[in-house]
Amino acid sequence: MNDHESNEFPPAHLSAEQLSQLRKAEEALRASTGEDIVLIAYEHKDLKTIL
Repeated sequence: MNDHESNEFPPAHLSAEQLSQLRKAEEALRASTGEDIVLIAYEHKDLKTIL
């Protein structure tokens, strides 16, 4: 990921409840696929409006 992309997609700030929901979704996907699924949350920032 280059600098532009990392500025446009910083890590999302999740509450404890939101993080719990994300982990539950990971567990459900792991159970249904048999794969070691990891979900990552990013916040999308439109750099055109920021710059």
